[in-house]
Amino acid sequence: MSRIDVVSLVGSAVPAELRSDGHMACWLLMVDGQPKAGPFASREAALACQAVWLLSTAARDEGAALLA
Repeated sequence: MSRIDVVSLVGSAVPAELRSDGHMACWLLMVDGQPKAGPFASREAALACQAVWLLSTAARDEGAALLA
């Protein structure tokens, strides 16, 4: 099963587009250590994306088990 995490970036690690809008932090969705979605301006948005990834991963794993 994949590891699906939300990580935060702060300060100069925040993309320039978000910094120019006044954001000093952002969040990314990481799957197995690789960025897959984001940056998100809110933690809530990143967590919602994580929930979708977790549900789709579970559904895919369940479907594979049914085919086995």
